[in-house]
Amino acid sequence: MAKILMIISAADSLTLADGTAHPTGYWAEEVAASHRVLREAGVEVDIATPGGASPTVDPVSLDERGGVAEADAKEFRDYLDSIADDLARPLSVAEVSVSDYDGVYIPGGHGPMTDLARDPDLGRLLDEADRRGQVIAALCHGPAALLSTARPDGGFTFAGRRLTVFTDDEEHQGGLGDRSPYFVETRLRELGAVVEAGPAWASKVVVDGNLISGQNPQSSVDTANRVLTALDADGAA
Repeated sequence: MAKILMIISAADSLTLADGTAHPTGYWAEEVAASHRVLREAGVEVDIATPGGASPTVDPVSLDERGGVAEADAKEFRDYLDSIADDLARPLSVAEVSVSDYDGVYIPGGHGPMTDLARDPDLGRLLDEADRRGQVIAALCHGPAALLSTARPDGGFTFAGRRLTVFTDDEEHQGGLGDRSPYFVETRLRELGAVVEAGPAWASKVVVDGNLISGQNPQSSVDTANRVLTALDADGAA
């Protein structure tokens, strides 16, 4: 049976460009839909966060303010309730061994911009997973976690790699806009990643070897399915 480590942000706030704190967390659909697709396919999913702290769902991701219909919000909430015990007692990123898994999966929400982007333990884990050729999947703002592999000498593990991410255009249209402390797409491009952006709010998945990325919440199911395809190709599924 394949085994995936789902790494979720434990941040519950993001410091905006003006220095004020903005409530945030993980995006409900990205965790719920991705986890469900993987688990229904028979994949074992462990959840980990920085420090093993219980993650916080961004309330906007369960609200019409986030463009989420009431029926969809109920579906996501019900699924998150079904895995509440796992969310309440996640593993610590610093204490897990990537060799115990077939890959990692990183959902978004603005939370990863706060903690995952600068977590040295996560950076080491992603470096090792990439050296092993293991699946590394990141969704929406989840690719902010890849920034943890940036080095003081200017090196970046994913320089030259093709990926997608919640775009600057989407951030301006329906995200934080100019209040954002930084734009993940821009930061990744500056470090040398080759960002392939699709139309705003449409599902887009980019696969570059072991790196699988999805652009936005609408890409959640497609990203998880591409992970299943990769696991099957590796003989892990």
